[in-house]
Amino acid sequence: MSASTAVVPDLRRGQGRNLALATLAFAISFWAWNIIAPLGVRYTEQMGLSAGQKSLLVAIPVLVGSLGRIVTGALTDRFGGRLMFTVLMLASAPFVLLVAVAGDGGSYGLMLVFGFFLGIAGTTFAVGIPFVNAWFEADRRGFATGVFGAGMGGTALSAFFTPRLVTWIGYAATHLLIAAALVVVAATSFAGSSAWVRALSSPGSPPHPRSGSAASPASSARPAAWAASSRPWSWA
Repeated sequence: MSASTAVVPDLRRGQGRNLALATLAFAISFWAWNIIAPLGVRYTEQMGLSAGQKSLLVAIPVLVGSLGRIVTGALTDRFGGRLMFTVLMLASAPFVLLVAVAGDGGSYGLMLVFGFFLGIAGTTFAVGIPFVNAWFEADRRGFATGVFGAGMGGTALSAFFTPRLVTWIGYAATHLLIAAALVVVAATSFAGSSAWVRALSSPGSPPHPRSGSAASPASSARPAAWAASSRPWSWA
């Protein structure tokens, strides 16, 4: 099939899939990021923490996750959203387990150390915003980032379900479940790119189906989104 007659699959399917996976990754990451705070009462009673010690324990992952977004945002510009989501979730999973080990052993010092690195999970916000923006036209980016932002509800899910899961299945099993969820979503997010994304990056590919006979400003402004696996922005 010649370049002039090649058919590009409907990009809107890819947009929806990428948005859904980004939102899922964001929610799971934020659940892991907030896994200490819902168990604050447990840690306070177990370790005899003062109010200040408890506040510090809860605040450290939040602080690291907030400031770390500066770095992860810059890295996302360089390496792409799919890779960064995958790396950050895989990097966070061991610290979910290590927090459980420290908490079970009653070590406040180790909780602070592992909680510091658990803050990595909170940096995914800076990955998702440019990732989602790259996939959507200007007139739909507000909606798309709004949907993605709903993934912040992972903190609410953590606050509600984490203490209950500890009651239902146990403290260690709860942390193992969240760590496993991070790994599963990371693996899903890194699963191969679609043929139509590769087609868009190949020589002679036709323009975006919504752009007419010539490349539109919106499509030309999103090179990372259309790139092949060397610039892994796509989950579609």
